[in-house]
Amino acid sequence: MIIQKIVIAGAGTMGSSMAQIYAEYFDDVVLYNHRQETLELAKERIESNVATLVETGNLTKEKAGSLLGALSYTTSMECFKTCDFVAENLSENLEIKDDFYKKLSEVISNTAVITTNTSGMSINLLSRSVKWPERFIGMHWFNPPHLVPLIEIIKGEKTREDVAQTVYDLSLKIGKKPVLVNRDIPGFAANRLQFAILREALDLVAQGVVSAEGIDDVMKYGLGFRYACLGPLEVADFGGLDTFTHISSYLMKDLCDSKEVPELMQAHFDAGEYGVKSEKGFYDYSDGRAKEATKERDEKFLKVYQALYGSK
Repeated sequence: MIIQKIVIAGAGTMGSSMAQIYAEYFDDVVLYNHRQETLELAKERIESNVATLVETGNLTKEKAGSLLGALSYTTSMECFKTCDFVAENLSENLEIKDDFYKKLSEVISNTAVITTNTSGMSINLLSRSVKWPERFIGMHWFNPPHLVPLIEIIKGEKTREDVAQTVYDLSLKIGKKPVLVNRDIPGFAANRLQFAILREALDLVAQGVVSAEGIDDVMKYGLGFRYACLGPLEVADFGGLDTFTHISSYLMKDLCDSKEVPELMQAHFDAGEYGVKSEKGFYDYSDGRAKEATKERDEKFLKVYQALYGSK
């Protein structure tokens, strides 16, 4: 399947970053949003990011000009009529996505690939609003998308194999590390792992076994350090399956297996403490600390990326 024109639907932080990445590899990339003011902010964000890349020597002026020249912005759904590939990145709201897909199905060609960047909504459920569900598939990016290499590709019950292969190949083309998820299940693969860890971490903090800071240190300086290089099954192989089997025989029965939202997280939610976005969560991000923490995170991600995969 030939992909030439790409349209990103949704110009928030994720959408604008995705548009910037696609524009490095394609000559015709459109960022669509129904609000003009959102598009203006996205354009400013992209131009600022590109300028920073040039200043830091990570992008030449020539490539920067080519990237910016490949991008266009619109509030009209007419852009979908001639596109080959749609990257939907709207709010995680079933009603909003359903409405968009129904309108999209009226204007898009029957050969275009449609992807959704949902982080956990059912691909099969979303595909019901798409006129041709066989060319619909999940393409889950991770924040920040310009630094995290993983993309999950989630097949629905009706997704064609050539569509899945096209999205996989496109992910490789734009410098990502794609993983094919063969069946649509809640949370796909990455979020199931992430929330299994989060559940046990919060249970240990709630029991007073380890502090919140201590839990994060265990991940950053131990497990996370190791998992940056090896996956959990590789870690088990290096550790010895005999050892891991022995540990499993007594540890699995003692791990947290609650089916409820962890109490500590629910308490913060009820208090309106959502983390960096509200300047308070498990940690305090007030007085400019949110911006500092984000900058520090991105710098560390970039260093890890450069160390493992070369320059970015």
